[in-house]
Amino acid sequence: GSDTARDDRESPVSRDAPTQSTGRRLVFIGGLHRSGTTLVGRALAEHPLVSGFEGTGVPADEGQHLQSVYPPAKVYGGPGLFAFAAEAHLTEDSPLVSAESRERLLADWSPHWDLGKPVLVEKSPPNLIRMRFLQALFPDASFVVVTRHPIPVAYATAKWRRGESLRTLVRHWVVAHEIYRDDRERVGRIHEVRYEELVRDPNAVLGRAYEFLGLEPVETALEVRRNADEGYLRRWAEEGRTIRGRMAHARIRRELGARVEALGYDLDGA
Repeated sequence: GSDTARDDRESPVSRDAPTQSTGRRLVFIGGLHRSGTTLVGRALAEHPLVSGFEGTGVPADEGQHLQSVYPPAKVYGGPGLFAFAAEAHLTEDSPLVSAESRERLLADWSPHWDLGKPVLVEKSPPNLIRMRFLQALFPDASFVVVTRHPIPVAYATAKWRRGESLRTLVRHWVVAHEIYRDDRERVGRIHEVRYEELVRDPNAVLGRAYEFLGLEPVETALEVRRNADEGYLRRWAEEGRTIRGRMAHARIRRELGARVEALGYDLDGA
């Protein structure tokens, strides 16, 4: 409406801003750290009509580190902890939802995109619990969420979180995905990618993601480690055979097993 026109006139990025009127579409990728978001982001950006961030100099080329509107995950403890902070969960009710925030994000991100491409991708793990907020700012946006089994995610994250128990990291996975599960009912355009399916058949899984985005599928050139989860699941099994490990695993299963199952994964099958 007239509000948009007025905002666009005043905006320093108006002519190149990714809006419906220019035919450009925003895609936000989310999913916990170590779930495969970087892999999916790079794969989608291989498409000739898609631009993602690369060579930005920030960790994993994540848009959360390239903007000045909302705090990045590290403010809330970073990987394996951020979703525990209630204020890390952003929705349409956030005071940060405004035309000014929208224009600032576009101004922050646009230098890192090729604005000649019609589909612009921003990837940051905390998008998992910020989709409602991002949708309030960008109503036409699409969301791609990457999920991965909690045990490999917990072990992989533990390398960065020395001193955090496996139980805490699995609990963080559960809390983050429960927030996502509740939020997704209010998000219009959302597509889920399972890491396990992605590494088994990358072209089929990425093909479905391209179709969701209205793009012709292209073959991926990315090298995918098909057995990346096996080592972590073997370690879980081996630790479960020690007395201490058996007790720790029993507690994780007792406290979190049913919640993990409700989210589509299975600790006992791990």
